[in-house]
Amino acid sequence: MKTKFYMMIAAAVILSFFSCQKDSSDVEQSGINIADDDAVSNAIFDDVFNTEDNASIIIDQLTKGGSTKSDIIVADSCPTITLTNPEAGVWPKILTIDYGEGCTGFYDNTRSGKITIVLGGPRLEVGSTRTVTFDNYYFNGIKVEGTKVVENTGYNANQNLVFSVTLSGGRLTLPDGRYIERSFNHEREWIAGLNTLNIWDDECLITGTASGTNLDGISYTNTITTALHWTRPCFFIVSGVVGIAREGKPDVVLDYGEGQCDAKATVTSNGVSREITLRRRIRTMVQ
Repeated sequence: MKTKFYMMIAAAVILSFFSCQKDSSDVEQSGINIADDDAVSNAIFDDVFNTEDNASIIIDQLTKGGSTKSDIIVADSCPTITLTNPEAGVWPKILTIDYGEGCTGFYDNTRSGKITIVLGGPRLEVGSTRTVTFDNYYFNGIKVEGTKVVENTGYNANQNLVFSVTLSGGRLTLPDGRYIERSFNHEREWIAGLNTLNIWDDECLITGTASGTNLDGISYTNTITTALHWTRPCFFIVSGVVGIAREGKPDVVLDYGEGQCDAKATVTSNGVSREITLRRRIRTMVQ
């Protein structure tokens, strides 16, 4: 009888141990999920910034009657770019980037639909704005929605040009109907490549905050605690740290590393860290 009693205790301890292990794993995986969703969401909306920034450079150079960077940008013949003047003056201009039924362009990503940009003035003019909206626009099968406003706020103390970038009503919808919601207030400090002929040497430091819900419906807010280092050739941020506060769960820290152009990042939650490989598409979709 005593032996049976000890065996029952041992079984209970083992079950309790595995139950705790399972709970710990679930917490860890949910932290990885929210960090991965955050990184991919950021990358997709950064891709939009890259697209509209490239197009704005083209328009600036055409307006001046010159070339420079536009010679390189036009090499991507994937979209059709149309410029119209809705009013009698030079500004504003409406720029439409039309990917049609779908085409594969920069970074081997497939885009379809239209991006519309209202240009309030030249890209490098302090106070000028670019307002971005979407018309049935898809990025690798993910529907992209929201309104993005980019404003040139002038040069900072480091003599680097700074752009304020805000996103309102951002949503990324998967083919199965699930979605991520996102809004943010960022500043992008241009630290390299602003006035060179080659677009691929462009680099920015990004600071600010974001909020929304991830693919699992968990609400979050994030704060960039170490400036994110964006480079135009890389799909993901190459370095920097984001703190993510989430509803009903321990906070998560997403660390992009020390400058490598790769998909590696470290996620820390509840005192546990793990290196992960970020997805080029939202999780559950084909890579």
